[in-house]
Amino acid sequence: MKSQPIGGLEITGPLHPRFAEVLTSEACAFVAGLCAKFGPRREQLLARRVERQREIDAGKLPDFLPETAHIRGGDWLVPPPPPDLVDRRTEITGPVDRKMAINALNSGAQCWMADFEDANSPTWENVIEGQINMRDAVRRTITFTSPEGKKYALKEKTATIVARPRGWHMEEKHVLLGGKRISASLCDWGFYFFHNAKELLARGSGPYFYLPKLESHLEARLWNDVFLHAQAALGIPRGSVRVTVLIETILGAFEAEEILYELREHASGLNCGRWDYIFSFVKKLRNRPEYLFPDRTLITMTVPFMRAYALHVINVCHRHGAYAMGGMAAQIPIKNNPEANNAALAKVRADKEREAADGHDGTWVAHPGLVATAIEAFGKHMTGPNSLHRFHDVKTTAADLLAPLHGPITEQGVRWNLHVGVRYLEAWLGGSGAEPIHNLMEDLATSEISRSQLWQWLKFGAKLDDGRKITGEMYDALLADELKEIRAEYGDVRYDGGHFKDAVELFMRMSKSATFDEFLSLPAYELMP
Repeated sequence: MKSQPIGGLEITGPLHPRFAEVLTSEACAFVAGLCAKFGPRREQLLARRVERQREIDAGKLPDFLPETAHIRGGDWLVPPPPPDLVDRRTEITGPVDRKMAINALNSGAQCWMADFEDANSPTWENVIEGQINMRDAVRRTITFTSPEGKKYALKEKTATIVARPRGWHMEEKHVLLGGKRISASLCDWGFYFFHNAKELLARGSGPYFYLPKLESHLEARLWNDVFLHAQAALGIPRGSVRVTVLIETILGAFEAEEILYELREHASGLNCGRWDYIFSFVKKLRNRPEYLFPDRTLITMTVPFMRAYALHVINVCHRHGAYAMGGMAAQIPIKNNPEANNAALAKVRADKEREAADGHDGTWVAHPGLVATAIEAFGKHMTGPNSLHRFHDVKTTAADLLAPLHGPITEQGVRWNLHVGVRYLEAWLGGSGAEPIHNLMEDLATSEISRSQLWQWLKFGAKLDDGRKITGEMYDALLADELKEIRAEYGDVRYDGGHFKDAVELFMRMSKSATFDEFLSLPAYELMP
């Protein structure tokens, strides 16, 4: 397709009805300005990530930075939260799909994490339709009618919107500046901010965001500079932007306090992004045999390194007046099996009560049916709107955050990684970023954990609990079994008409290759039109 120049950008994706509402010349010029000013620093920081991985592989394990000790010991505070971010005890997450947006806003949760990132497959249509949906949601004009004729509209009381753009590593291939793809982060953030910041402020809310996958305080500093520039450019009061950072990388955990400090003028808190944190832990330490991880079902929030991480985030936040948000409950209601549904709800309740008892200020759920359970769990342990007064009398050390986890690797663990990894990737390639698989709501982190564990097990020739070595031949045989099961569940027509050929080829290549790809989403994105 011929590219369309708009506001200094080249749009190479099709311009469907209503896309012009987002891709105005003024909005495109604003995003082009962000990319021109901040794009080179983004590229330098991504190059630093590669260099840091080489250092870890050479033996330099992550540690707290000596040069920023004064920040960790400093007496500084983030601003108090705006009124609609005071009570965040339950936040629902999900993609910026139109129907799911309405359901999330109506769910009874205090906030909705509107996701342009891991729960949103970044097809061109999803990216721009998501922006349209957010414009309509902010203005309360969003409605939806299903093919069956069911109508969806907003209730009077709705959740506060907190949007999440894609991470620094991603690019938007349908938008070019000077012939180069622009940053997906600045694309998602810039269009949302341009179209909605003033409207949100006029309605008594504000431009609130989650920031994903940061690996250093310098990456946070870049975001803060983006906020300062954007607020000045649009004449929006400084400090209107409020952000919560997902601490979902092992390097980010070591710089959590510095990340909060860099963003302190705009900061609301930090979040324990547990699934991506597990992926990051496996990924960064993948070449070190002392970090051979067991089945992923054994990597729970109560194992030592995950426990240290959660308490560290709580202490960092509360020391500086910021909210410490808990992690995702991936369970979803099981409508046709009351016994299994009760068991799933019990798991969610126990997880949320643990978070609330530890002193988290709120938590995440992936389905409206879990909102009440999470609210009740926090109500048992949190009498006010937050737990900012709660601290743990522990000083988290590097050894605590890096404690190895030993345990069995089972055939079922290998099968589960193959099954879920391929099945989710197939859905993602087909445009679905939040996919229910065996009563769990999975996002991209699921596939990432699966393929990184398989890569590591194959690299080191790990042994199953029954003594068998994990080999390429075992991988192929078990994958064939799992694909037969998926085909039987889907049926031949749906299976053959889907994206399984591409998903299987890519997943196999990435989990068997001699070198490790940093992100599954990067080569997978190239398979999208």
